[in-house]
Amino acid sequence: MTVKKLLIVIDMQNDFIDGSLGTPEAEAIVEAAKEKIRTYPAGDIFATMDTHGPDYLSTQEGRNLPVEHCIKGTEGWRIRPDIAALLTEAVIFEKPTFGSVQMVAAVKEIEDLEEIELIGLCTDICVVSNALLLKASLPEVKICVDGNCCAGVTPEKHLAALETMRSCQIEVK
Repeated sequence: MTVKKLLIVIDMQNDFIDGSLGTPEAEAIVEAAKEKIRTYPAGDIFATMDTHGPDYLSTQEGRNLPVEHCIKGTEGWRIRPDIAALLTEAVIFEKPTFGSVQMVAAVKEIEDLEEIELIGLCTDICVVSNALLLKASLPEVKICVDGNCCAGVTPEKHLAALETMRSCQIEVK
């Protein structure tokens, strides 16, 4: 795969938009995220899916966030249908935790990559985790996040995560 600019769509799943962990802010970014996805060639997109098993509540994450979400195979686990329709050629990575080491490894295989843009949910958990993993793994590749296509657990945490990324030389649009 040779791509100059890659879009990574983080966890645009039903549970994070209007399901068990949904927020009005997450619902509000859906149209902007769809518009952003449409600006990239279909084959130049990766996506992640938060993926848990039925034992989620007994995991470390589940003990710290005791809300079942993104249980594989459930409606909440699925990518929102109108977004999924735009990701038919995307490479999709299921991840059991905030950052996707598997996705980062795949990105590192792309030759001549100049820029990675991230959008999605939640800014202060999975978006920042993946952005920092990518920046640490590919320090000479421009990493950016479109803040208008992301939402955090709260508006305050969204802004704090954007500021953290700015501090780590990730461009915030």
